[in-house]
Amino acid sequence: MPTPHAHCSFCDLIRGAAEVSVCYEDGVALAFMDIQPVNAGHVLVVPREHYESLVDLPRELGMHLFEVAMRLGPVLRAVTGTDGMNIVVNSGAAAGQDEFHYHIHLIPRHGGDGFDVPLPFPDSAMPDRQHLDAMAARIISAMNDPAGATSPAGATAAASV
Repeated sequence: MPTPHAHCSFCDLIRGAAEVSVCYEDGVALAFMDIQPVNAGHVLVVPREHYESLVDLPRELGMHLFEVAMRLGPVLRAVTGTDGMNIVVNSGAAAGQDEFHYHIHLIPRHGGDGFDVPLPFPDSAMPDRQHLDAMAARIISAMNDPAGATSPAGATAAASV
């Protein structure tokens, strides 16, 4: 069972060591207002136990956290009167994770609010179909790995189209 990390500010918040504005809680999850919000209503959904990233998170807990996010999303849009919502997970330093306690950002969005997640990325090359098919085949193969080392519990892969 994971234990709180001595230098994790989210673990500190969960233990009550600092102020936090909670908008949802249950036995395994907590949602609170981001103290540096992109827009009003920016919420973080976190597990109560410490997991550093998506790779460490048990599948069932990940499903529950996204269920919480799905419940909060429409409420946040209604309360903030926004036009859209970004649901963001930065998993690992290379992906921009700066707080190493797994969390989901729910970011209410207004058209023209200045925040951007540019996808497709403007400098991305568009690979040919052969490269896309080869990557899809590698992913399917890894998901069906009989050793289970790379296969998420209960995951199934669809055949290439």
